[in-house]
Amino acid sequence: MKAVTVSIDVPQTPERVFDFLDVMAHHERFTDHYLRNWRYEGPDRGVGSRALVTAVLGGVPSEVTIEVVEAEPPRRIVERNVSAGGRRRAHGTYLIEPSAAGGSRVSFTYAWVHAPLADRLLAPAVRATMRRANRRVLRRLAGELDRHGHGGADS
Repeated sequence: MKAVTVSIDVPQTPERVFDFLDVMAHHERFTDHYLRNWRYEGPDRGVGSRALVTAVLGGVPSEVTIEVVEAEPPRRIVERNVSAGGRRRAHGTYLIEPSAAGGSRVSFTYAWVHAPLADRLLAPAVRATMRRANRRVLRRLAGELDRHGHGGADS
C-alpha cells in the first residue's frame, strides 16, 4: 500500500518540536481521538520507548504496539507499529525541518510494511481514513506545542 504523508507548519524550532515528540507519553495528548488506553514500557524517550494502545479507527478496535526504532535529533523520529496480531506492520516517521518563517515544518508519514488482506482490498478507504486521522493529529500536535511550554523561540 502507498504511504500516507501529512504536514503542518508550526512556529517552534526543530529542536523544540523534537524535544516534545521524543517523549512517548506526549503522543497521547494529540492522538487520543483514536489511540486509547495508553500503557508505556521502556525508557520515557528515545529509541526503545514503547506504548501499547488501542486504536479505534474505522469502528474496529485493534491493539497496537508503537516503538521508537530510530531517532536523529532534531530532525527525525521513526516508530515501528505492529497490530492485527502481527499481520499489520508499519512505520510512522516524523520529519522536522526548519521553515523559512523560522519555525518548523512537521511531516508525518505512515508507511505500511505489511497489511492484512482486508486493508489491501480497501486500500483507498484505509488510506483516506489514515490521512484524515493524521491531519487531525498534526493540528492537535501544534496546539499541544503551544499549550505546554513548547512555544516559539521567545518562550
